[in-house]
Amino acid sequence: VQLVESGGGLVQPGGSLRLSCAASGFTFSSYAMSWYRQAPGKERELVAAIPSGGGNTNYADSVKGRFTISRDNAKNTVYLQMNSLKPEDTAVYYCRGRNWGTSYWGQGTQVTVSS
Repeated sequence: VQLVESGGGLVQPGGSLRLSCAASGFTFSSYAMSWYRQAPGKERELVAAIPSGGGNTNYADSVKGRFTISRDNAKNTVYLQMNSLKPEDTAVYYCRGRNWGTSYWGQGTQVTVSS
């Protein structure tokens, strides 16, 4: 089982990034997918989530209207489009796959928002 995040990097405030998480080794289309983030000295927090078939998405209040989660079950990939980035969005971003009691995590990708 692998979840491999990519797309992180350094961006100026107000900029955009698109994170990708490529899955393998499990039935991706049966898993709800989500993005979490963890900033230095803080707990890991849920950023966005999407059910197995797509549709109803959920977002943390801090990112509503700026971030969009989506998935392509044909490509076994989940995305996080991040717009209007702020310095407080700086964190390591992780994707997670969950199906009942089974949960998989990626290794994370660093996002740094700074001028």
